Amino acid sequence: MEKKIMLGNEAIARGVYEAGVKVSSAYPGTPSTEISEFLSKYNEVYTEWAPNEKVAVEVALGASFSDVRSLACMKHVGLNVASDPVYTFSYTGVNGGAVIVVADDPGLASSQNEQDTRMIARSAHIPVIEPSDSQEAKDFVKIAYEISEKYDTPVFLRTNTKHR
Repeated sequence: MEKKIMLGNEAIARGVYEAGVKVSSAYPGTPSTEISEFLSKYNEVYTEWAPNEKVAVEVALGASFSDVRSLACMKHVGLNVASDPVYTFSYTGVNGGAVIVVADDPGLASSQNEQDTRMIARSAHIPVIEPSDSQEAKDFVKIAYEISEKYDTPVFLRTNTKHR
């Protein structure tokens, strides 16, 4: 097997592909944009840019309800825009596994404020997985889908600008 060095966002895209995800919707914003850009190279995954983060989560929610593994991606400030369907998703449950990648930006490298997705996750009762390197980023995506399906919940995969 050929080995390849990947940065975190490319590794997440690879993990999503290997997890058998079929639908991905995202709203572009650094530091999460590259995930969808890399993911679009896998023809087996339907990948789209949503008009906003709320729609991205709703697309993932709809795919999950249809028993399809799905992904939504955004930066941390977009999680505020997506909060309505995120909170609803946490209590409606999943059919197909669902992961919401949220890229936090501590230190404000490319954002207007700092937020911590873990606080929203606690409030919404959604588990959070945080990879610390590229290998974990790829591997933890697959684990996130297993957790999602086993416990009938969406799962946050939290990244940040320090892990890219």
